Amino acid sequence: MNHIASSLRQFIGENFLFGQDLALADHESLLELGIVDSTGVLELVTFIEDRYRITIEDEELVPDNLDSIDNLVRFIGAKCQYSPVP
Repeated sequence: MNHIASSLRQFIGENFLFGQDLALADHESLLELGIVDSTGVLELVTFIEDRYRITIEDEELVPDNLDSIDNLVRFIGAKCQYSPVP
């Protein structure tokens, strides 16, 4: 498993599932399964911005970017590729 997916799974498990073991496929919707709600999206965004030193713009807060592990990995990878190194 790639390191971004692993990091996201750990964060989601600790912060939204409270240590419960949930068999979640990388393509499954975090919103549809009720794992992440609108407040959770903000927590997830804060984690991603801090962890990967990127800025997520308001217009990027869409399910295509944030609704599954697969979408998040793809989105973070693209953002990191184009983000200047501090």
